[in-house]
Amino acid sequence: MRGASAPGWNERAVITTHFHICAFFDSREEAGQVLAPFYREAQARNECNLHLVEPDGLDEHRERLAAAGIDVPGCEHRGQLVLRPWPDEAGAFDVEGLLEAMDRATAERGAASGAFDGLRVMAQMGWAVRPGIDRLDLLEYEARLNRVLDTNQQLAICVYDLAPLDGATMMDLLRTHPLTMIGGVLRENPFFTPPAEMLRELFARRATGRRRGRSAPAALPVPAPDRRAE
Repeated sequence: MRGASAPGWNERAVITTHFHICAFFDSREEAGQVLAPFYREAQARNECNLHLVEPDGLDEHRERLAAAGIDVPGCEHRGQLVLRPWPDEAGAFDVEGLLEAMDRATAERGAASGAFDGLRVMAQMGWAVRPGIDRLDLLEYEARLNRVLDTNQQLAICVYDLAPLDGATMMDLLRTHPLTMIGGVLRENPFFTPPAEMLRELFARRATGRRRGRSAPAALPVPAPDRRAE
């Protein structure tokens, strides 16, 4: 199975059959520094990087990739780096539309596509936790995305800013991702809730009007240091 040894970062892999990672950072700068080896590794393995970037950060993101040693113009020219503004101009959270787009992208860019040996998706998700976005729509999308990624066997990292997240929202997001990265540390997520169970809970929460889940514990478990990205 492709991806059974998930992102390595200097060949230090977390052995897993999952493909969906939730990453929390204090800033875009920190995210760029920690994830740069992940992007470079994709390039070295002849995989495509698909980056879904908030529109106001496209130029900044290109600069960070270049500073990390990635040949941005060259990779974009040959299709190995694809940058897309995210979300669309309407700024709406269309669960079905986003899932269909991710399914197309991960199916077309997989090992069977010919040009590249796989795909790694990085999605900046800061826009999705802003006022006006239904949190239950976001959680439904994240829960259902697991099936898309597992079916197509391609990796995706959902990148969240820590600042706007309260404990309950952070816990909900953790529960929809089988892998997590906090403080630059990648590990299997002990809070992961199987998608079918999570979707049943979300349905019940919609029915009762409850938008928030349970709060996060006072301290999240810290992974072993040998899983730290370098």
